[in-house]
Amino acid sequence: MKKLLAFLLLLNSALLAQPLELGSRLEMFVDHFLIDEMDGVSLEMQKPHNAGHALDFNDPWDRDASGYATVIEDDGLYRMYYRGGPADDSAGKDEGSTSFFCYAESRDGINWVKPELGLVEFEGSTANNILLSPSPKDDPYTQSLAPFIDRRPGVPADERYKAIGGQWPQGLYVSVSPDGIHWRKWRDEPVFSNGAFDSQNVAFWSESEECYVLYFRVFSGWTNYASDQKWKTTGFRTISRTTSPDLINWSEPERMSFGATPLEQLYTNHTHPYFRAPHLYIATPMRFVPGRRFLNDEELAAQGVGKNFLGIVRGTHNIPNELSDTVLMTSRGGARYDRSFMESFVRPGLDRGNWVSRNSIPATGIVQTGPAEMSIYVGQNYVQPTAHLARYTLRLDGLGAVSAPYAGGEMITKPLTFTGNQLVLNAATSAAGSIRVEIQTAEGNPIPGFTLEECPIFVGDSLEKVVTWDNGGDLSKLEGQAVRLRFVMMDADLFALQFNPTKS
Repeated sequence: MKKLLAFLLLLNSALLAQPLELGSRLEMFVDHFLIDEMDGVSLEMQKPHNAGHALDFNDPWDRDASGYATVIEDDGLYRMYYRGGPADDSAGKDEGSTSFFCYAESRDGINWVKPELGLVEFEGSTANNILLSPSPKDDPYTQSLAPFIDRRPGVPADERYKAIGGQWPQGLYVSVSPDGIHWRKWRDEPVFSNGAFDSQNVAFWSESEECYVLYFRVFSGWTNYASDQKWKTTGFRTISRTTSPDLINWSEPERMSFGATPLEQLYTNHTHPYFRAPHLYIATPMRFVPGRRFLNDEELAAQGVGKNFLGIVRGTHNIPNELSDTVLMTSRGGARYDRSFMESFVRPGLDRGNWVSRNSIPATGIVQTGPAEMSIYVGQNYVQPTAHLARYTLRLDGLGAVSAPYAGGEMITKPLTFTGNQLVLNAATSAAGSIRVEIQTAEGNPIPGFTLEECPIFVGDSLEKVVTWDNGGDLSKLEGQAVRLRFVMMDADLFALQFNPTKS
């Protein structure tokens, strides 16, 4: 028995010692995936910068509760999809409808227009940006549609764009499009029905997992979605996941776990593959915080909150006071989110209109909007005449960073293997700061030719800094070997790294 236990312990140690296979993937420092040891440095979430309004929800077919947006960049054209009307003062008149499916576009992700598509008539005119009119509530396939480009190999050209939409109790449906503009219902029946669904539910083809993945709304205390006849809000609003080879046959759903962090009310999930590293999924949920308020009744009324939502945001109608913000999570596949950062990613801020219930719902998707910039879009001034999407900017690949203070510190990675012959960093220092890199064996011994003393100090700010040593920067002889990277830093930030072939 003792020999068996010793063998199992040895086997477990061997498995744990297996090096990470990076290949030539881009790896961002948004979790502890690469990090083994930190001394004097810390993993820090980066804060987005508010770049102003991106899109106003101010047309008659919009509504002050417009939102659930998705942003996709496709061959230089930025496409934005969102839930539109009816306007608040007409909400409830047509109990058989859900919501309009609307569209905007941009050539830079900064300046957006709502094109006149001529597809759907609204109040006698087709001069609008509506893609699909509301579907009946007993067939809610247009409800809160979340589009994605289907990157599965061999997908038919006329189904290149897909979208998930629907609601409880019917389930989720799939719509398809060849061009992102002309949409049709893919199947008459829902493709999946085992969830609550009362927010935006998202799906995509995962290149790393080689299957479709679907992230959807559930409640922690409600499980019998198919058989229950009454809507329930038991427990926490949270997220489940299921996978499929074909968007029809789905695996048994799994509730997403969050490691050792506490369960919070996550109203949405917005999970999507990061556009420069699709093996890494980025999620930006709206975090829902019941029992809190900042504005009193008079201040809420002064914000012009729509009459059909005033009871909700005031905390009447047996609904508690509520606030919300945006948080950041990641996943590398499977039924687990990493919440390295519990702090707010986007706070409501000084705009009093953002301290109204159900604000800070971001768009699904992060897109590059400049050589060194990427953008996310966040819903603001919800259920108010000034409802809009704001654009927030970040450094490219800069969601998180290993940060060193002026006193300095160091970080050592787990053992890893790579392909390529250059180490490239996205990193920045102050004028007085510095970064040096040492390559070690898997056991932690410095490798001659790549020691700390042989690495010139990097000072500056670069998205693609090639690390060199006295003998140059060619890592060909280390390719495929298990190594560790040691970063010695002072007043500096390390955002991402990648092993690349030498550029010609």
